[in-house]
Amino acid sequence: MRLSGMAGALQESRKIHELSFTDGLRILLQAERDQRQSNRYARLVKNASFRYRASIEEINFDASGGLDKNLILSLANGSYIRDAGSILITGATGCGKSFIASALGDRACRQGYSVIYFGMQKLLSKLKIVRIEGVAVRFFEKLAKTDLLIIDDFGIGTMDRQQQLHFLEIIEDRHARKSTIISSQLPPANWFDLFSDETIADAFMDRMIHTSHRIEFKNRESLRKKK
Repeated sequence: MRLSGMAGALQESRKIHELSFTDGLRILLQAERDQRQSNRYARLVKNASFRYRASIEEINFDASGGLDKNLILSLANGSYIRDAGSILITGATGCGKSFIASALGDRACRQGYSVIYFGMQKLLSKLKIVRIEGVAVRFFEKLAKTDLLIIDDFGIGTMDRQQQLHFLEIIEDRHARKSTIISSQLPPANWFDLFSDETIADAFMDRMIHTSHRIEFKNRESLRKKK
């Protein structure tokens, strides 16, 4: 019956046989539930392919970074995912954007949501591969069904027009349906210039900029430089 949680609880607890049937069953059921949640979390984290193993509890809310602690903790409850909202994380290189994005992704996995993490360059490479292999539609459908898509280092490198169209299609499929986190060294005001096609740029900006939560690192020294 694959009740590994119950089996483990029976092996670990020597006193469970001394409890009443009701109390013993309650403990066994809770152990099974906890085991299944743990297994699901491990599976979701593996599928997400995070760059960093990070958690909300590990975030250093250094006052010099200007991070809004209340905002991040409120986002950590997952309400933005339930509302199909998006998050934009901006700041200088090495200040911790990827860590924050990964920590929010980890929390989403703990809450049972599916997550996929992509660095921008790897996403662009993936778009080329799926186009060559003729499986682009399947790839887009997978992304469209994912509860939270994290795109890290947006703005690094250039996109040809086909990649711009594919990127917009990904964003369009998710707009008002699923949540997206985008991190970038560039402020959103500069994102328009990343697109050679103004129509695509307008469509992207309209879907991502106006309704997203903003996390901004202000005057925070590079964590890599500190190390």
